[in-house]
Amino acid sequence: MGRDILWVGLLMGLVSLGMGFWAWNTGRPSWQTMVFTTLTLSQMGNALAVRSGRDSLFKIGLLSNRALLGTVLLTFVLQMSVVYVPFLQNLFKTVALPPVDLVISLALSTVVFWGVELQKWLLRRNR
Repeated sequence: MGRDILWVGLLMGLVSLGMGFWAWNTGRPSWQTMVFTTLTLSQMGNALAVRSGRDSLFKIGLLSNRALLGTVLLTFVLQMSVVYVPFLQNLFKTVALPPVDLVISLALSTVVFWGVELQKWLLRRNR
């Protein structure tokens, strides 16, 4: 488990910081919000992926743990609120993400999910 925590944490950090460095380097004023959004949503993807140490989420089923799915959806709504609701933007020091930046953050936040799913697939294949 320690190995998994280490590699997933490193992957999550590298994806978030790498994307943040790229966004900062390209002059995007939303780079900090992009990092925050990518990191938050990466955690949600990880939570979904690690429900089983061996079986894929697609085999287990997204609806097999409705409480977790509800929590992930609520977190997504709260994250979007922090990014797009002016009062919360002031409170959390975020800026509204342009659609392209949101899509980049959403896409990169799935890397951890796919990484964990790939690891489980490799484990199943090798057994």
